Amino acid sequence: MYAIIATGGKQYKVSEGDVIRVEKLGVEADETVTFDQVLAVRDDDTLKVGKDVENATVSATCTGNGKGKKVVIYKYKRKTGYHCKNGHRQQYTEVKIDKINA
Repeated sequence: MYAIIATGGKQYKVSEGDVIRVEKLGVEADETVTFDQVLAVRDDDTLKVGKDVENATVSATCTGNGKGKKVVIYKYKRKTGYHCKNGHRQQYTEVKIDKINA
């Protein structure tokens, strides 16, 4: 059984027991998170979408927060002496999928 959920502007395919990194949520470690924006649920050989999954939810437990690898942004314009180097580390929340309620 798996579900497709949407959070943080992205879509994730999850099963029970999976550990995924999503865009930062405002939760601390060991707190429970419920994803109510479920797009599809596959159970055995049937795929449910649309009105069939209106009330479906996915329960997860937050395992921690962190920052991803640094991405270097380098801007350069030739012949002018202009160059600018910046870095960015995207924050994430790591969650463990506990149950798919379909």
